[in-house]
Amino acid sequence: MAHGTTPDEEHLTVGPGLGFPSYALRSGGSPLGWPSAMPANPRRPDVSRETRGTDDVSRETSSDDQPASADVSAQGVVASPERADDPTPVTDDRAAVAAAIPEVGVDTPLARAVATDHVKRITLVGVDLPRPSETRVLTIANQKGGVGKTTTTVNIAAALAQGGATVLVIDLDPQGNASTALGIPHHAEIDSIYDVVVGSTPLGEVVATCADVEGLLCAPATIDLAGAEIELVSLVARESRLRRAITAYIDERRASGEPIDYVLIDCPPSLGLLTVNAFVAAREVFIPIQCEYYALEGLSQLLKNVELIKTHLNPGLHVSTILLTMYDARTRLSAQVAEEVRIHFPGETLKATVPRSVRISEAPSHGQTVMTYDPNSSGALSYLEAATEMAQRHAARTRPEGEPQ
Repeated sequence: MAHGTTPDEEHLTVGPGLGFPSYALRSGGSPLGWPSAMPANPRRPDVSRETRGTDDVSRETSSDDQPASADVSAQGVVASPERADDPTPVTDDRAAVAAAIPEVGVDTPLARAVATDHVKRITLVGVDLPRPSETRVLTIANQKGGVGKTTTTVNIAAALAQGGATVLVIDLDPQGNASTALGIPHHAEIDSIYDVVVGSTPLGEVVATCADVEGLLCAPATIDLAGAEIELVSLVARESRLRRAITAYIDERRASGEPIDYVLIDCPPSLGLLTVNAFVAAREVFIPIQCEYYALEGLSQLLKNVELIKTHLNPGLHVSTILLTMYDARTRLSAQVAEEVRIHFPGETLKATVPRSVRISEAPSHGQTVMTYDPNSSGALSYLEAATEMAQRHAARTRPEGEPQ
């Protein structure tokens, strides 16, 4: 018996978690106040990182007082194909499993976030997305910097590719951040999108394959692209050079039996000739909007420029998708910005929102998207939800009348 202990103290143990030593008591406490290990609950499955909905799980969400339905839903997670050792059963009736998860009140926000992400994981992971009948060319644009254009481009592209589509990302930003996130080399010595726009190099010669995601391609950007704005001024048909290159590449892939489903163009945070080329090349504009007031101001100016391009250079251009990024449910400002955008653009704004997430910010430093870096994080699930909604919405709009869903 240790010096100064009471008869209730039995022996020195090392507890779980941080491993703080404590004297285990018959009463279940310890002199230092650390809780002793609780007996295992046979009803409660082990909770691993793969089954957590957020990076941080509060003690409220790990209570042993959960109803039996929570146990059923926790065991109904759809396992990813890569984890063959996961004993979790795969169910075809995803909607029924998701509906079995009990609702969580707003007074426990962490538990609510866990339940929400759990539903997303069950209903979205591993689902094949509808592929468009023709190649969709989207320009991801917003002249305001820091709203998540590049992050949205690479993660939406990765989510679509994981859903079975073939996706080409064109990095039109001289910073080359999209190339970095996809693990594509973009040093000055390699052929890049600069050689396509300013020179005469075919787009197919600069396209590289992303090693982490099957079906994901990228045309990288180099620092040479910074001077393209000036060099384009004196060139013939300067506004449509990218469109011709993309059209030729799409036709080439279709003729070879390997069609491209999506082309996503990541624009620089400006309204120069590179962005004009992107607008002329695309039929759809995808606008990520940060949930802050300045983003609303930038949106009005962006829409004016889209109308100018539509009037003079590309009559088929239209805003098809708006995604709210960096959404913080704890603040009224995010809710107000989201409400304003949805009031003015009800048909274009996705229901999905992307929260602020450390995992999203960490992923590029590893040369990955968050979809492969931490596919079970709240950020990855949000981008997967947005990509699914975008694909399904387009499929519903283009479906012939009378054809079943």
